Amino acid sequence: MKNIRCKDYETLSKKVANSIIKQITLKPNSVLGLATGSTPIGTYQALIEAYQKGKVDFSQVTVFNLDEYYPISKDNPQSYHHFMMQHFFQHININKDNCYIPNGQAKNIEKECRLYDEAIKQSGGIDLQLLGIGTNGHIGFNEPGRLLHMNTHLTSLKASTIEDNARFFDKIDSVPTKAITMGIGSIMKAKKILLLVSGQKKADIYKKLFEKQLSTDIPVSLLQLHLDVTVMVDQEAYSSEVISDTIVG
Repeated sequence: MKNIRCKDYETLSKKVANSIIKQITLKPNSVLGLATGSTPIGTYQALIEAYQKGKVDFSQVTVFNLDEYYPISKDNPQSYHHFMMQHFFQHININKDNCYIPNGQAKNIEKECRLYDEAIKQSGGIDLQLLGIGTNGHIGFNEPGRLLHMNTHLTSLKASTIEDNARFFDKIDSVPTKAITMGIGSIMKAKKILLLVSGQKKADIYKKLFEKQLSTDIPVSLLQLHLDVTVMVDQEAYSSEVISDTIVG
């Protein structure tokens, strides 16, 4: 696991964007796994700016988003469909037919999840997966627990996650209590993983990532089993107590 410390959020965002641009340059029809939340917004903005300057072409790229609230409509301003359109897709030349996000209104959840995993498989698998991290250690919406799901599934959100996400809603009671999310197995099948960690609130969970223990109570710790993970951390989240080979970016 490579650990890159960046001086601030802007630097982190640009470095992550550059890694994605490099991936697309090497393989124009790359399959990307994308994330939502506040952390990747800077990365998407940097990618939009690179596209506007002619430095990257998304026309052959396919994307699969990690998750979506349930139940929620695509046009709901708090849906991840709306988030991705607003912050990324509508500003670049990506084929919208190649943008996959779980259906937050699916009537048959099991079928929706099965078809989502099948679509990823049919695409050739995810070349590069972008991840954020929850304060409780979740990745996607794979919450801490005794057991974790391998494949895409419907999950209940922990109280801490609902509280963290309440800032995006008018009131905490408006936050959905469930979500469709890629499973740990789906995430671990990605060829490369970029984990973004930003802000002082993430300092504690960042430190736990490097405690060399695997636990379903800290889902992000399972990334230690992946062969190609790069952690991008800004100074606010970085802990000098972390024992690892850290590159200063």
